[in-house]
Amino acid sequence: MSDEFSDREKGFERKFQLDQDQLFRAQARRDKLFGQWAAAKFGRTDVEKYAAEVVDSNFERPGDDDMLGKVKADFKAAGVTVSDTDVAKALHDAFAAAAAQIAAEKK
Repeated sequence: MSDEFSDREKGFERKFQLDQDQLFRAQARRDKLFGQWAAAKFGRTDVEKYAAEVVDSNFERPGDDDMLGKVKADFKAAGVTVSDTDVAKALHDAFAAAAAQIAAEKK
């Protein structure tokens, strides 16, 4: 009986590990897509380079505040006006797109 519980526990642990891995991948891809969106708003030609900077900025502190702060500061410095609502929507849309891409790759 304890073997069944042990097997079940290992199964739950493995699923949790896979879910966390998938979440990390989705968030990293979200950050890249968000960076690409921001670069397009700036009219930058080095889209991939800027997207990489956005991804890197999100590793400075836990949460998304560091990344959002970078993008908002860059918008301000470039004289681009984007509302906080538009930024939040873009981040949300980027996460949805990233999750869909990863789910499609999994199949």
